[in-house]
Amino acid sequence: MPKISCAIITYNEEENIGKCLQAVRWCDEIIIVDSDSTDKTLEICKEFNCIINYKKFDGYGEQKRYAVSLVKNNWILNVDADEIVTDELRREIQNEFSKNEIDVSGFYLPRSLNFLGRKFKYGKESKEYYLRLFNKKCGNFDEAKVHEKVNVEGNTKKLKGELLHFSYSSVHQYFEKFNYYTTNAAKELFEKGKKRNLLLTALGFPLYFTKNFFINRNFLNGIPGFFWALFSSWYPVVKYAKLWALWNKK
Repeated sequence: MPKISCAIITYNEEENIGKCLQAVRWCDEIIIVDSDSTDKTLEICKEFNCIINYKKFDGYGEQKRYAVSLVKNNWILNVDADEIVTDELRREIQNEFSKNEIDVSGFYLPRSLNFLGRKFKYGKESKEYYLRLFNKKCGNFDEAKVHEKVNVEGNTKKLKGELLHFSYSSVHQYFEKFNYYTTNAAKELFEKGKKRNLLLTALGFPLYFTKNFFINRNFLNGIPGFFWALFSSWYPVVKYAKLWALWNKK
């Protein structure tokens, strides 16, 4: 059976990292790339005998590419510190790797959001597929500062077992990350010379909300679904407001 390395980047994830690591103990090695956590994250990682490395954070894509460069096995399972591999997904992966031949370059894993105490069973955030298990000989992460993704050459396959995503423990934490993501997304657009009509973006807010709440069926996810749709609809408005500010800085 081909061996699997698990690669995780961390920064102050003491609330989530223990559950994350417990769910991937079956991997042949666990590589941690930390960017100077000040809480108990690294203490917890040591309890799981992880291989701990340090790198100054310079964007998600670059951080994960560095993690990939450190693993000793060809097959890499990348999970975020706030994600949990379910038993169903673990069994499915192990079943795939017990076959005589793996005829794909990577596997897409379905991820479901848990937000404000509710697992989303409907909409885009329910079982959204991400390429997270791949052969490093066939591809790697791109260098995007935010919303990084894996690109591979060759065939891929979708699995059914879920990743559970616990990214936001509170509304306060949501907006801490919201501010980080929108700032870096705006910088990335600015560096590429992109511009956007801010008035058009602001007027588009009702359309964003209609899409997120009704078309993406977040109304079926209860009150957490309403807030998720509302907050998500503000994301492009704030991102392009920050882009406008960069172009008009004096």
